[in-house]
Amino acid sequence: MGCGWLGLPLAKELLDDGYKVKGSTTSLDKIPHLKSVGIDAFHVELKQDTIIGDIENCLFGSAVLILNIPPGLRKHPEADFVKQMSFLVPYIEKSSIGKVIFVSSTSVFRDEESIPVITENTVPNTDTESGKQLFEVEKMLQSNKHFSTTVLRFSGLFGPNRHPANYLSDKVDVKNPDAPVNLIHLDDCIGIIQNIIQKNLWNETFNASTTPHLSRKTYYTSVCRAMNLPLPLFEQISLSTGKCIDSEKLLRLLDYDFKVKLNN
Repeated sequence: MGCGWLGLPLAKELLDDGYKVKGSTTSLDKIPHLKSVGIDAFHVELKQDTIIGDIENCLFGSAVLILNIPPGLRKHPEADFVKQMSFLVPYIEKSSIGKVIFVSSTSVFRDEESIPVITENTVPNTDTESGKQLFEVEKMLQSNKHFSTTVLRFSGLFGPNRHPANYLSDKVDVKNPDAPVNLIHLDDCIGIIQNIIQKNLWNETFNASTTPHLSRKTYYTSVCRAMNLPLPLFEQISLSTGKCIDSEKLLRLLDYDFKVKLNN
């Protein structure tokens, strides 16, 4: 569910792996393109108290559900993501779905002056509404006995036509120059999901952030220079806050090696 920037290329890779793939989109205009690449496409929109579209047939006959739907609170701060997901759960329970991958975010952890190292044993402590709602959905899905859920917490996503350096370029007084960078490339997001399915790693929680964790100043200055973008200017007076996402568990259990690393 969710054939956007991550979901569409993921679906294409799963098709190449030999899987039959269904996919949902909130836009009717995207249905023909999804079908043209081999996806059995459905128009599905999650609302506060209902689901628009053919959710039953979207889920029918599938064994694994990849929930790749962001809370969307930036555009709609009044949205109740937890309520939307709780309305979806009964449909999953009644379907053939036995395994769920929920794409969450490392934003369930807050930035701190101590720059903590975050593992899967770290208790989420976010101070953002989006992070709080994501964590509530994680707990709701993993506590459900009708299906097994693996939670996949991605750090900041980057890849084709998407890089935070484009936003930071030419900015002044950029905060937290000494904070570690926590990012993950689209190719690794796809590779990790493929590995979870292939290795049947269910009822797990994984943090996913590529290495090395360069400082924001070092990394974004280097990337902007490589992309021929105006360099950002970092504010050096205030103490940096941040966090360092440890992906050791993911690398160990999946025997995975990041395809795109953050070299300066």
